[in-house]
Amino acid sequence: MKTGVYNARWEKSFDKILTPFDEFIHRQTTSGLLLMAMAVIALILANGPFADAYLHFIHTPVSVEVGSWSLGMSLHHWINDALMALFFFVVGLELKRELLVGELAKIRNATLPIAAAIGGMVVPALIYFAINPSGDAALGWGVPMATDIAFAIGALALLASRVPKALITFLVALAIVDDLGAVLVIAIFYTETISMMPLAIAGGIFLMLMMLNLAGIRKTTPYFILAALLWYALLQSGVHATLAGILGALSVPATPKYNPERFSQHVRGLMQRFDDSHQPDKSIMTNDALRSVVRTLENGVHSVQAPLQRLEHDWHMPVAYLIIPIFALANAGIPLEMSSLGETFSHPVMLGVSLGLILGKFIGITGACWLVLKMGIAELPKDTRFTQIAGVSLLAGIGFTMSIFVAQLGFSHNEDLLLMAKTGILFASLLAGISGYVWLYLVSKPQGNES
Repeated sequence: MKTGVYNARWEKSFDKILTPFDEFIHRQTTSGLLLMAMAVIALILANGPFADAYLHFIHTPVSVEVGSWSLGMSLHHWINDALMALFFFVVGLELKRELLVGELAKIRNATLPIAAAIGGMVVPALIYFAINPSGDAALGWGVPMATDIAFAIGALALLASRVPKALITFLVALAIVDDLGAVLVIAIFYTETISMMPLAIAGGIFLMLMMLNLAGIRKTTPYFILAALLWYALLQSGVHATLAGILGALSVPATPKYNPERFSQHVRGLMQRFDDSHQPDKSIMTNDALRSVVRTLENGVHSVQAPLQRLEHDWHMPVAYLIIPIFALANAGIPLEMSSLGETFSHPVMLGVSLGLILGKFIGITGACWLVLKMGIAELPKDTRFTQIAGVSLLAGIGFTMSIFVAQLGFSHNEDLLLMAKTGILFASLLAGISGYVWLYLVSKPQGNES
């Protein structure tokens, strides 16, 4: 033990310094494993002796009442409409960061993942629509468009010793653009009826959020209060309420209070006061002067970070480790009838979703990448081969979270078609994950042995 340092058994692991990207990948990998576990548990619950209790529980009515005002929904809807707004909030923060300083900030770097994402959305939708051109089934065309960032990155991270880091960065950028596309599809095509007055109120609240940003307000509490009101207004308007998460994230300031030079000066001055206030034989708990310096130092540490990056760091863990697994537990419970599997696997919705995610993503992403590379308007990521891009296009067929979310919207009034869509998502995600992993393992060599 170092002198003056008191570590509990597990505290040493918290002393590791990770880059924001490494931290992001680590959390996505763990989130993918949690998602997998929750999906398996949901399937067991939906097909075992607790099936009725499981369904009864997730459809339990839950209401919030304040005086004469009340808001009531089933637990399932609270998860999908309220908790998932926080998921979209984190997606929005990631998207804004990527556009400002990430892979999407420079057009030369952004061209390949943007083209890949567009191809990976358009081709799956066309395949699905070709199989389901009319009727209620046609509403599911948006289901195979989305990539599950946690599952896909988790699978790719298992090959971290064999694939270049730039390939993981490419998949992150692709998945974030893909999420943006899914959000636009939800906003434009999966809104049934619109109530103009609540929508106008929502527009006014979003304007207030942007005014806070322009006024230089960096305290996050006002943003959360207005974002909560925005969520309620969108819920009443008919536009899917989770979009409040995206809009709220876009309004969060991306500039810190202090630049690094000013922060360095600030810290040096505070550390001088810290040393002057230190009394060797006196506990910090009884040294008010020392405590006030430490609190001021803490405020300075927050002020040198942009609210955008601070919120992304703070919310990524609860969303990845709690909200998304809860969503999986509430939505992946699909009753499987072994006697009717043949009928299920030949159902047009199941075929459309499966082929869209597996073939559509592969053809769309590899085709779009090949096209922009041949045109010379994009270049492969550093140390990356085109065969590895093809492998990533298979992993992008893991739809899960966002695909299930879109399926819930498209087939909210048709349980049979929703069941077929979910079955297709699970089957395609499993096959895409395995095939993508095997492909990349075969075409990639350990990084230390690359010639």
